[in-house]
Amino acid sequence: MKNVKPPLFFGLLMVVLSPFEVQGQAFKDPKVPQVFEVPVDMPVPEAKVFDRLKYQAAPKALPKGAVTQDWTRFLGPNDDATTGETKLLAKWPKSGPKVVWEMEKGTGYTSPVIAEGRLVYFHRIEDEEVIECLDPETGKRYWSFSYPVEYRDRYGYSNGPRSSAVISEGKVYTMGVRSVLTCLDLKTGTKLWQRDLDAEFDIADYFFGHGSCPLVYDGKVIVSMGAANDLAVAAFDQHTGKLVWGTQHEWHASYSSPLVKTLRGKPRLLVLMGGDTKPPTGGLLCIDPDSGKLFDAFPWRADMYTSVNATTPVVVKNNQVYISECYVSGGVMIQLDEKLKWKEVWKSPEFGMHWTTPVQQDGYFFAYRGRNEPDAWLACYEIASGKEMWQEDLLWQVDMGGRKSKMKMLRGSILKADGRFYSLGELGSFGILDLSSKGVELKEVSQLFMARSTWSLPVVSQGLMYVVQHEKDQMNGSGRRVICYDLRASE
Repeated sequence: MKNVKPPLFFGLLMVVLSPFEVQGQAFKDPKVPQVFEVPVDMPVPEAKVFDRLKYQAAPKALPKGAVTQDWTRFLGPNDDATTGETKLLAKWPKSGPKVVWEMEKGTGYTSPVIAEGRLVYFHRIEDEEVIECLDPETGKRYWSFSYPVEYRDRYGYSNGPRSSAVISEGKVYTMGVRSVLTCLDLKTGTKLWQRDLDAEFDIADYFFGHGSCPLVYDGKVIVSMGAANDLAVAAFDQHTGKLVWGTQHEWHASYSSPLVKTLRGKPRLLVLMGGDTKPPTGGLLCIDPDSGKLFDAFPWRADMYTSVNATTPVVVKNNQVYISECYVSGGVMIQLDEKLKWKEVWKSPEFGMHWTTPVQQDGYFFAYRGRNEPDAWLACYEIASGKEMWQEDLLWQVDMGGRKSKMKMLRGSILKADGRFYSLGELGSFGILDLSSKGVELKEVSQLFMARSTWSLPVVSQGLMYVVQHEKDQMNGSGRRVICYDLRASE
């Protein structure tokens, strides 16, 4: 249900008191948030057991010489579904890697994030959006913060948040399903500032609520907006929440998350737009992350109303970026030229991802393409030419209580780590793929659980893997969970 807007006379009064100019990136802040500080004498909370936690067994010690990384945003340390972690398991028992702990979770489609020895998970429990900080190895909880939310998905999907938390410089940032942007202190859970962006900026409707993940870059929290007065993208001061700049464009926010990558020798902000609009519009914006100046906009959106842009852009060499959608147009490789304008390099209608991110290796893309479960399969494309090298609909059997059933990854996700490709299928299948331009081999596979909507990329940090089960397990009846697995190899 849409938030109730303030009366017209109140809106006019706000304009008089706090002008909201629309001049390129010169938007003015309609309501600067109150900033709070962590009390000097406030102790750091101790991690404690709580009622939704089930601890199984301690993980193995980290192997000697293992490389580890934090996971501060939903696609990992590089924003591309890769991590530099090493000495991870290459095989495991048929039942899957050993479970360390599991936490009963609420609704939503988010992933955990991990930094500074803390794991943060964002979800909805009853009528509140909840941010919880846990010990990554034990699941014990340091603190919990919540606020009320009113939202019901109009298509019958989850009513919880879609956007995962972000950790940066000792702070936690979350974007709620109703566009509430929150900043908390990581150690104590103290609210530092909070903004109701929908109420303040009049954000356009979404198909499934606000789903784009915020980006923290160079002291700014960058948000895909789609607000009134064509405020397409906004940057807020990381520490005060005050509006720093806005980018003006008619496209509305999509479910793709912004990222900053080096193109033409400088950092460029890339935001794939395309939300609930008639007629449907959207595409890739290239923006100066320091000022909000728009360099160019490349249109790329299916010509049908009920379509979304949800995948994160993938940057490759030669100042090129791959973007895709799965409804009509598929994927396209574009290049930023010397004048900072987009030019099409090649396109492939068949290589379009719904929300997953293609991973790169040796000049090739690997990804599960397709819009729905029946039309999803794994494919390999040459990055330089856009040529399809192969496609494969992986198939194997799983024991369902004495009955053999055929299984597929469907709209799966791929994580590249420790020189191999880990794959999580949307029904809870987890395995290792041997991928090359010549084909694919399924090296390991286990059915971790049998639950639909397993759409979140696995998270790996400090040799532990976190998988989110978003729906009921059809094999054992267990509810929604965040599960920690021991992925550490033996010495």
